[in-house]
Amino acid sequence: MAALGESGSDPSSDDPFVRLGLSRDAGFDQVQAARDRCVAEAGADEQAKARFEAAYDAVLMARLRDRQQGQVTASAATASQREESAGSTTFPTLAAPGSGVLASLRNRLPDPSQSLSSLKPEWSLVDGQGRIVRIIAGFVGIGLILFSAGSIQLVLAFATIGTFLSQVRRGRRPLASLGWTFLVLSIGLAAGSVITLAISPTVLEQLSLQPLQLQALPAALLLWAAALLLA
Repeated sequence: MAALGESGSDPSSDDPFVRLGLSRDAGFDQVQAARDRCVAEAGADEQAKARFEAAYDAVLMARLRDRQQGQVTASAATASQREESAGSTTFPTLAAPGSGVLASLRNRLPDPSQSLSSLKPEWSLVDGQGRIVRIIAGFVGIGLILFSAGSIQLVLAFATIGTFLSQVRRGRRPLASLGWTFLVLSIGLAAGSVITLAISPTVLEQLSLQPLQLQALPAALLLWAAALLLA
């Protein structure tokens, strides 16, 4: 059976087939043609266009449900096969801006490839004045840790914040920047603990260092390196 007619659509109907002027067993080409015709006839009426696009989405979903439940007529089965073979062109059409309710939801979903790419480390030395500022800040922080054990927490706090802000300024997403910053800090503190346990108290006395100073040094150095190199 063919579509109801080139002008048989009813925008006010709750039935998506009636809204597009389609019979229940309309083929895939007829569904697309009816959608295009109704949208064109709607002109500048955005509300009517949205109703037609929503009806188009509903018809496609109904086709998928019928196929899954085995309730498909011969012509509808042909249409379903056309939908499956043309899936690469059908769903990009739905994903285009303004192409229905399903398209709007699909457009709002994050791109998994972009989300994963933001987690990968990218190493490059910062350019310009920012490099000079980071180098000076690093030397000051290391010096404070070496000469004043009481400044350890303050130095590590500023180094952590600075490393986070450095990544954000260089284009990394805040959540990924936070994760990398705390990963670097954790590795540095763990390395410092191992070094502290491996060195005898006599050596620490000869170096004029307290265990907390030795433990904080690797973390400060790694955060300094991350602020300079991690983009």
